[in-house]
Amino acid sequence: MTKWTVITGGTAGIGRAVAERFLKEGLPVAVLARRVERLDDLVDAFGPGLIRVERADVRDGESVATAVEALLQDGGEIAALVNNAGLSLGLGALHDGAVEDWGTMIDTNVSGVLHGIRAVLPAMRRTGAGHIINLGSLAAEYPFFGGNVYAATKAFVHHLSANLRVDVQGTGIRVTCIAPGMVRSEFALVRFKGDQDRADALYDGIRPLAPEDVADTVLWAHRTPAHVNVNYVELMSIDQPFGLSLTRPAPAQRKETP
Repeated sequence: MTKWTVITGGTAGIGRAVAERFLKEGLPVAVLARRVERLDDLVDAFGPGLIRVERADVRDGESVATAVEALLQDGGEIAALVNNAGLSLGLGALHDGAVEDWGTMIDTNVSGVLHGIRAVLPAMRRTGAGHIINLGSLAAEYPFFGGNVYAATKAFVHHLSANLRVDVQGTGIRVTCIAPGMVRSEFALVRFKGDQDRADALYDGIRPLAPEDVADTVLWAHRTPAHVNVNYVELMSIDQPFGLSLTRPAPAQRKETP
């Protein structure tokens, strides 16, 4: 019987890094994604016995439930859910925000997380085991200009994780929330709506986390003993000393940095 780790948003960034990290450890992975063709290389590398790709949009609860049910119908179990799919849109103050951007963030970052949990929880309760790992954000804890709705959606994830932990007490199910700081990924490109120069400028002069850094943390939390629940992890780059403040070297220092 295959025990799957279900990953949402696994075609790029943190989600893909988590998939690769788990696969390299021999842990079966089922990626739920809209752009399934972006995972062809992983399927070729690891084989269909270790990775499955199911087409689903986290904003559509029925498609998520159908994808999870397909795993169960084939005799699998759900070992873990990595609720990774999320995005940030909009750069300015709330009063300048686009309502459609708010809706997209809420549908993905809030409803998408709920849809994933709702789809896997019954199966986990039947087996008396499982691990739900929700990707939060430092933005949920520290305000910054332009964060508004995105930060609020991630605050939802943080509080949902804590309350879900209480809901599943006594079932053998673990719940973890991991809150990364700045990570170099497609996330910034999406936020800046395809403006590569602006996305690159965000990382100018600093060393952000890599998706693999977050993936290592996800794997560590998952591999703690079954009686250990890692409630919350906050991680950030050494150049992000507190909250959303950043330490950028002076221009002269940058030139000396290899």
